[in-house]
Amino acid sequence: MDHEEAPSADLALDLVRSMDRLRGRIRSESGMHAGPWSRSQLAALHRVASGPPATTSDLAAAEYMKPQSMAQTLAVLEKHGLVARAPDPTDGRRVLFSATRRGREEVEQWLQAREAWLTDAIEDTLTGEERSGLGALVAILERLADSDVTSSSRRRR
Repeated sequence: MDHEEAPSADLALDLVRSMDRLRGRIRSESGMHAGPWSRSQLAALHRVASGPPATTSDLAAAEYMKPQSMAQTLAVLEKHGLVARAPDPTDGRRVLFSATRRGREEVEQWLQAREAWLTDAIEDTLTGEERSGLGALVAILERLADSDVTSSSRRRR
């Protein structure tokens, strides 16, 4: 490995580990694991509830899932009355999914529980300077998530 790459690789590993720990803690503190919905179901429901009606393919791409997996996820959410399907008014061959009132309520409850612990942890644990820096960190993480870079391991396949 090139000497220049080592610090970035180490930082990447540390970042992944930290994000995994934080994500796990948020799930634990929000009671998400105790509810009836999986993480992927909640993520899909949140995506449907927070955006315009969307196709299975659009939702799968947005959640980095295979369309078949998203179709299964949406089927469960539809069965429980959290999402509804309707024909696309501009292309009757396509199906659009949107959240039902019950689905939006479920998302809101989950978001409130998820964010309550993190809000308290930020306020109780971080200094004012650290809280200010957190906004910059969020912007950096969003840029990384939106990056067009393909991993070197995926390019070799």
